[in-house]
Amino acid sequence: MKLLLDTNISIDFALERQPFYSESEQVFLFAQQRQIEGYVSASTFGDLYYIIRKNKGRDWTLTFLNRLATICQVATVDQSVISMALTANFRDFEDAIQYSTAMVNQLDAIVTRNPADFPVSTPRIMSPAQLIQELTNFS
Repeated sequence: MKLLLDTNISIDFALERQPFYSESEQVFLFAQQRQIEGYVSASTFGDLYYIIRKNKGRDWTLTFLNRLATICQVATVDQSVISMALTANFRDFEDAIQYSTAMVNQLDAIVTRNPADFPVSTPRIMSPAQLIQELTNFS
């Protein structure tokens, strides 16, 4: 299963934000153990650097981003992604980029803490809890 991990999942994991940390950690464990193919949008790296650096500092943030790039694949953000995002009917442009990234890169789902931000049925939108339940109940 090829899954785009929304920016909030990475931030929750990096900053150990409660009460979201344990679920985000589990999502990254699935990716590290190759139970899922985790993808992170190329545009997410800049957002993560900006947000995480304020709390953890430059060196820690770069180490985290390096590790993220080894655990997850980097999903391309190109002109077709931006063109699609500009015409998508999303309240938040960053979410439109995430959605368009998943579509153009032919990913199966987006894992996000805020499923309501993605008013689409394709690709599938899942919360970390839904993913954990599926993978731990799957026999």
